[in-house]
Amino acid sequence: MSLVLDSAAQDLLFREARTANTFTDEPVTEEQVQAIYDLVKFGPTAFNQTPLRIVLVRSAEARERLVTHMAEGNQAKTAAAPLVAILAADNEFHEELPRLLPHFPQAKDMFFSERPARESAAGLNAALQAAYFIVGVRAAGLAAGPMTGYDAAGIQKEFLDGDHTPLMVVNIGKPGEDAAFPRSPRLSYDEVITTV
Repeated sequence: MSLVLDSAAQDLLFREARTANTFTDEPVTEEQVQAIYDLVKFGPTAFNQTPLRIVLVRSAEARERLVTHMAEGNQAKTAAAPLVAILAADNEFHEELPRLLPHFPQAKDMFFSERPARESAAGLNAALQAAYFIVGVRAAGLAAGPMTGYDAAGIQKEFLDGDHTPLMVVNIGKPGEDAAFPRSPRLSYDEVITTV
């Protein structure tokens, strides 16, 4: 094996980790979420952009509002998950660039003065950060159930604003009974990798 990460960590993060559809009722603490973010914030992005914004849906009232915007097949598991997070892209992320990229503060205006350029960059880089977040959830010994089956306009209006685009909703917690479907196939190395 050519990997530095030990086999147990590889299993925890990738091989044995699964998307969860059911969860125990064990709560997900603020300390766990803080530890996850404090780990995954170091994942690379272009220009050190940090467009990911996370809304933690903890109250029963907010959960009820969110569930109404979920696709029918996602409603029950979202209602029952110990914690639900709305992951969104901040299309005004460029305002933070002078602080996040101090050696190149002019990048803010040079590359991101136009809204379409910001939306494209925010979508790509927030999606990268969302993937890091899911792996971070797994690193905390929890399971994630990321979903894109929802009314995006409804979630944006209910929980965000016009400057934030919803990317996914993630149910988080300890996996419950029969939490995962059988593993689906993956493409092999030879189907994906080309050397030129």
